[in-house]
Amino acid sequence: MAETDPEFDIIVYGATSFVGQIITQYCHDTFTDRSVKWAIAGRSASKLAEVSDAVGLSGIKMITADASDKTALAAMCARTDVVMSTVGPYALYGDILVEVCAASGTHYCDLTGEPQWIRKMQIRHEAAAKTSGARIVHCCGFDSIPSDLGVHFLQQEALKQHGETCADVDMRVVKMKGGASGGTIASIINMVKEASGDADLRRELKDPYSLCPPDHGFTAVQNEITMAYDEAYDSWIAPFIMAAINSRVVHRSNALSGNLYGENFQYEEAMVTGKGSRGKRMARMTRWGMGAMMVGMALPPVRWLLETKILPKPGEGPGPKEQLEGEFDLVFLGETKSGGKIRTRVTGDRDPGYGSTAKMLSQAAVCLAKDIPAETPGGFWTPATLMGDALIQRLRAHSGLTFEVEKV
Repeated sequence: MAETDPEFDIIVYGATSFVGQIITQYCHDTFTDRSVKWAIAGRSASKLAEVSDAVGLSGIKMITADASDKTALAAMCARTDVVMSTVGPYALYGDILVEVCAASGTHYCDLTGEPQWIRKMQIRHEAAAKTSGARIVHCCGFDSIPSDLGVHFLQQEALKQHGETCADVDMRVVKMKGGASGGTIASIINMVKEASGDADLRRELKDPYSLCPPDHGFTAVQNEITMAYDEAYDSWIAPFIMAAINSRVVHRSNALSGNLYGENFQYEEAMVTGKGSRGKRMARMTRWGMGAMMVGMALPPVRWLLETKILPKPGEGPGPKEQLEGEFDLVFLGETKSGGKIRTRVTGDRDPGYGSTAKMLSQAAVCLAKDIPAETPGGFWTPATLMGDALIQRLRAHSGLTFEVEKV
């Protein structure tokens, strides 16, 4: 940024949203020594005051800025080193803030899992971000920090143990407990709406390398999980709804790191559903359920029913008890070209969509503000390529995540 000593390290933009309130509480509980200078922001001064009162903030400033007000957003960005945004669906509300950050040199991170919007932002604003020095990092929640940093962690261990990275990595969701995210559902619905009338977008959404730089050169055909028996895990597996965004972020990390994972790197994600007939039945139900939901979202009458009567809405999510009792457990199995194998595990101690996501985004923002060398260029990064080991250390220390190597 042009300003060397901004008023704030971090601004929580969208502090009145469901996840924004959780983040505000986490920041209040975590940054007690005032080593991080932070503020909250949103479009409504009265709602910001309500959140401040509910959390018990003292001395934390409130900034009013609507997502459509470019002047107000520019004034907000001029006061901080980093903006972390929870205002989604980002394809509907996120364009102007990214534009302002890219132009002004303000660093930025968010929770989006919308690949079509990320690609649009890259095309429109990466040149400006490189010029201004702004570091833009999307996908800093459950999608896609555990996957992106999980593969990064595995590859670093592979280099230590085998002297080469893994050309093939499988991630399996062993356990995932937590309430459905209304914000995530809204983002998926909006993406399906966009794709329904746009053939080019439908083709883009089928491209596993859609978020990679244009000159990536990757041609390896990626495996698309439907339903199968996985011998390595001795279990049936089914599609994982977050795989579409997670895999694209992982492939972008490979491209940005100079093809560290290999030019023909293979990566897939799936959910473990169990052994025997019960596991097979669960895998089939998961596949059919996901397929039916996506088809239903594409049909306006069914979509209306899902939006208004069945699925959680933006701002809705699990209560404090569900967040506390939630968890996730991801296992990564990699193999090098020479046949060396390595197995790692990433776990979280809160529900993935809100409790853990709030902690991950907050620590990503602090990492962005505190840990990145000043000479690091601007542009559109991934969590792994910009923050890597530094963020893993923060997540272990402050976010209830573990990164462990296991015996193969």
